[in-house]
Order: sequence, then C-alpha cells, then structure tokens
Amino acid sequence: MVYTIVCHLYTRPDKDCIAKVKNKLIEAARVYRRDKETLAWEVMQDVNDERRFTIVERFEREESQKYHLENPYWKTFDPYVTPLLEKPIELSRHEELDTSKDVEVL
Repeated sequence: MVYTIVCHLYTRPDKDCIAKVKNKLIEAARVYRRDKETLAWEVMQDVNDERRFTIVERFEREESQKYHLENPYWKTFDPYVTPLLEKPIELSRHEELDTSKDVEVL
C-alpha cells in the first residue's frame, strides 16, 4: 500500500521569505526524489495565495520514509524553512486506497 504524507506550509508575508521557501522546496524535491523507495516528492504553490505551499511525499510503504529521514539533506531543511514560516507545518499521513479493483457502491 502506498504511504503518502501531505505537508502544508504557510510563509511569512515577506516576498523574500516566499522566494526562499519556494527555492528550498524545489531543491528539496530534486534531492528527495532520489531517495530509496520514494515514489514521488512533489511541491506545489497555491494559485490563489503565493504564501501557501504543499508537499506530497509518496513512499512504497510507511517504513520507506526512514530513507528520507536518514538523508543528510533533512538536517538542513527544517532549520532553514521554519524561521520563514508564519505557522508550523501542517502534516497529515495517508494510505492510498487500492483503486485497481471494482467495488460495489450501494
């Protein structure tokens, strides 16, 4: 079952903060996509609010995130991004549903 983490980040209103977070997320995606058992590591910016960003991390299974957390880059990410945010990162964890089989909808 694919294990997915969704993170929402909201930057401080300063244009410099927005640009720094955006560039750090792009850099992070390029690093983390190469981690073992990482299926995808996507970053997005809200079309209506330039301060709002989303990260979608997809792993083969829940245990796969250990490779992500063991990546040396991880130690640079939070210390850089956290001071640029207006509020803490919102994080949710999901198991993707198996949509490969028909289901009966009553």
